[in-house]
Amino acid sequence: MINYPWGDQTPYYSFNWYLKQNYNHPVRKVTVDAGFTCPNRDGTVTTGGCTYCNNDSFNPSYNDRRKSLRWQIDQGIDFLSRRYGSEKYMVYFQPYSNTHAPLEELRQLYEEALQVPDVIGLTIGTRPDCVDEAKLDYLAELGRQFDVTIEYGLESISDTTLQRINRGHDVKAYETAMRMSAERGLKTCTHIIIGFPWEEETQWLETAAYLSEQKTTFLKVHQLHVVKNTAMAKEYQRMPFHVFGYEEYRQFLLKFIARLSPEIVLQRLAGEAPPNILIAPKWNVQMGSFIKDFRELCRQENIWQGKDYKP
Repeated sequence: MINYPWGDQTPYYSFNWYLKQNYNHPVRKVTVDAGFTCPNRDGTVTTGGCTYCNNDSFNPSYNDRRKSLRWQIDQGIDFLSRRYGSEKYMVYFQPYSNTHAPLEELRQLYEEALQVPDVIGLTIGTRPDCVDEAKLDYLAELGRQFDVTIEYGLESISDTTLQRINRGHDVKAYETAMRMSAERGLKTCTHIIIGFPWEEETQWLETAAYLSEQKTTFLKVHQLHVVKNTAMAKEYQRMPFHVFGYEEYRQFLLKFIARLSPEIVLQRLAGEAPPNILIAPKWNVQMGSFIKDFRELCRQENIWQGKDYKP
């Protein structure tokens, strides 16, 4: 048996292991919808949103922007405590861009969440073009008392791809946001999507080296989904394009994590979408089974995170 650096005998730096090392009690994220939009939806930079995006694909059932923030948090805590025995919680502002508002509005929302008993921190999902010095200064101030992570959607390291999917920002915006966050000691999470059909595997593998250089604290990797009610779904229906098969994606991940810095915490290796809106790919595999299968594949192939990493 290989003695991995992570004591849970997992061949990569899992978020579960990270939490175990930093907390003596079970911690879970409570996702909330605080009613934000995005600058590529409301006309700030463009309209239409990202071509692949349907927020229904990752919203839990207790998220409802028509309900109060406190109601959503209470519902999430009740669900997570009963299902997982969680004791402490981080409120995850997930749908859309959760810094896309004036600072005073953000301050009110974040501090309302932090006043809920057993909430110990925030994870704030946003875009790199939706932060500025004042907002990051405020988050750094919160970070001195609470566990605060800012999660940037990068999606691709190609400006051509970012233009094609209507992101409305470039890679330089991500690098600037990461630099400003690092200067303030903020923890960061980066979200990427693997599998845009016009990209190639060499670029996806270069992404591992690029993110290692950027020193993101956490990473979420998501295979491309085609979901209903998106511009990409219309493209797919007109002319279907290749999406990852189950085994193909597992084999890609082997190469990806081997090139990734072992200091980056992997919060996600693959994504899920509700079957009622998912068009492709349809793996019919639960996430728990995917993780178990992938870990076993790593052991069989003698692969672990950072094996081929070159600082």
